Amino acid sequence: MVEKNTKDEIINVSSNTEKAIKARNRKETTKKIFAKGYMWLILLLMYLPILVLVIYSFTESDQLGVWTGFSFNLYHKLFKNQSLMTATRNTLIIAIVSAVLSTILGTMGAIGVFYSKKRSKKIVETFTQLPVVNAEIVMALSLAILFKVLQTSYSFATLLVGHMVLTVAFVYLNVKPKLMQMDPNIYEAALDLGATPWYSLFKVVLPEILPGIFSGFLISITLSLDDFVITQYLKEPSFETISTYIQKIVAKHPIPAEVRALSTILFVVVLAVVLGITIYNNKKAQKILKYRGKK
Repeated sequence: MVEKNTKDEIINVSSNTEKAIKARNRKETTKKIFAKGYMWLILLLMYLPILVLVIYSFTESDQLGVWTGFSFNLYHKLFKNQSLMTATRNTLIIAIVSAVLSTILGTMGAIGVFYSKKRSKKIVETFTQLPVVNAEIVMALSLAILFKVLQTSYSFATLLVGHMVLTVAFVYLNVKPKLMQMDPNIYEAALDLGATPWYSLFKVVLPEILPGIFSGFLISITLSLDDFVITQYLKEPSFETISTYIQKIVAKHPIPAEVRALSTILFVVVLAVVLGITIYNNKKAQKILKYRGKK
């Protein structure tokens, strides 16, 4: 009788344990399904408008939402629209030049702060974060007033300074984490082995933080391409970028259909750059893991 009761208790415990495991598995499965569904919903909200824009860039109709068959007509119109092409060229020039200069300044600033004393480091880091949290309209107005006080006429140079002020902090914030991950003694070790300061910088420090530099450069270009407020306040009247050109046209006419083709080209280029950087970073990470595995 005792043995029978013991067996029944064991069976009950086993059954309850099995039920608990099944319930936990169902709960985990539900969580995974919910998490994946939420992720796909966010991706859908982010990229569905872009997908619609890309699809309707390959049609003859000037009206968005009206499909008249597959065509490259809007791309032909884009390259024939001299005003829009000039604005595109101006946008790319200011974006690339400001991104290059911001990347150089932001990287050098991050390296300098990283190797500086703690007291000055905290002060610089505090001021570096201000452009990130500061409203862009405040930044644009302050720069416009500054140039007026200095009696400087608005030109490509003033616009370039404005874009650099906007983007240099983002470069700094992308390079800084890579420096924090790096051994701070490798620079001094290179100097002890006879390397010059510049050689140590370019051959030892920069390769370690290259992914952060690429990320900062890409963000700088993206912010510059997208900027309207600073450009509107600091550009010369005859200088137009994509954002100011569209704003000027929309004030009197509907948005040109060619903008869909231009937006598609810019999206594809940015996507290709992002994928290239991701592949590069993954390959570098795999090399590091293989090197550590051999050790």
